[in-house]
Amino acid sequence: MIYIVMGVSGCGKSSIGQLLADKLDLAFYDGDDFHPQSNVEKMSSGIALNDQDRKPWLEAMAQHMLNWQQQGGAVLACSALKQSYRDILQSTLGEQVKFVYLKGSKALIGERLAARQGHFMAASLLDSQFNTLEAPEDAIIAPIELTPEQIVNQILKSIK
Repeated sequence: MIYIVMGVSGCGKSSIGQLLADKLDLAFYDGDDFHPQSNVEKMSSGIALNDQDRKPWLEAMAQHMLNWQQQGGAVLACSALKQSYRDILQSTLGEQVKFVYLKGSKALIGERLAARQGHFMAASLLDSQFNTLEAPEDAIIAPIELTPEQIVNQILKSIK
C-alpha cells in the first residue's frame, strides 16, 4: 500500500508522513524532493505552480510508486490538492493508493508557515493553495489541531 499524506503547504505532511512511515515500518518519501528545479525556483519566487508545472512531477512520482509498492509499500508526503492530481498519482496503482488528508484552518496553517524556516515554499502562496484545494471525498481525514502522535494514532485506527 502507498499512503499519500496530502494537504496544503504547512499542514504537516512531511512530519506526519515520516511518523506514519515509522509506525508502519515503511519507507518515507517527500514529494518536494521530486520537484524539478524550475518548480522550486518558481515557488521560491512566490509564483504558484500551474497544472502544466505539476503534471510531469506527479507522473514521475506515480512511476516511482510502482517501485515502492514492489518493495513493500511507502508513505509519500504530497500536496495532491486537486482530484486530477490524485488521479495521476493513482494512475499506476489504483486501489493500492490511499490518501490521508491533513485538514486544518487557514489561520492555523498560516501561523505554522510564518514560523517555518528553510523551506522553498513562500508563505504568501497559502491563499493559492486553499483556492486550488479540492478536498478529497474518499480519504482518511485527520484534523491537524491534534498533536502529531494523536494524528498518527487516528490515521492508524482508520487504516486497520
